[in-house]
Amino acid sequence: MNIEVKTSQETELIDITQRVKEIVRDAGAKDGLCVIYTPHTTTGIIVNENEARLREDILSALDKAVPKGAGYQHDQIDHNAHSHLRAILLGPSVTIPIENGNLALGTWQSIFLVELDGPRKRSVHVSVHALQRI
Repeated sequence: MNIEVKTSQETELIDITQRVKEIVRDAGAKDGLCVIYTPHTTTGIIVNENEARLREDILSALDKAVPKGAGYQHDQIDHNAHSHLRAILLGPSVTIPIENGNLALGTWQSIFLVELDGPRKRSVHVSVHALQRI
């Protein structure tokens, strides 16, 4: 199943938790795994707390860790090397257990698509894998 997202900023966090929960619910898996994956090389998927100041801190930390325009070789092609390098730090996917039909997220955990080279249209693949009891 895919989630389509239209981002509005160059760098932003988009909470996709509810949409993923709906996919898990509709799949009807009681126990299993949910894989959330982005096929884009300038996005990432993370799990963290959805608190406004923390979201800003995450974006600020990415900017400090991999600053834009720091003389990267790829910038000679399309000026977005920082976006690719930030995506490497975040990773393209997360796997979350499903327990009793629900994502086994912690109390404060949310699932985010992290846009690193927007605004763009993005898609997120969500795969639900039910455990089969034998």
